[in-house]
Amino acid sequence: MSDFVVALGLVLAIEGTLYAAAPGSLKRMMQRAIETPETALRIGGIVALALGVALVWVVRG
Repeated sequence: MSDFVVALGLVLAIEGTLYAAAPGSLKRMMQRAIETPETALRIGGIVALALGVALVWVVRG
């Protein structure tokens, strides 16, 4: 459970850094995401999920 909390904290830290460093770029990126078809977003999410699970699996053994 502590690994999950650490991972969540890292996600929040990275996202917070992006929002603080480049808010205009993030707003433009969000607008593009709104305009992107749901199928493309879903496929991107599945790919990111698979890569994340594979990375954790490799690192944690």
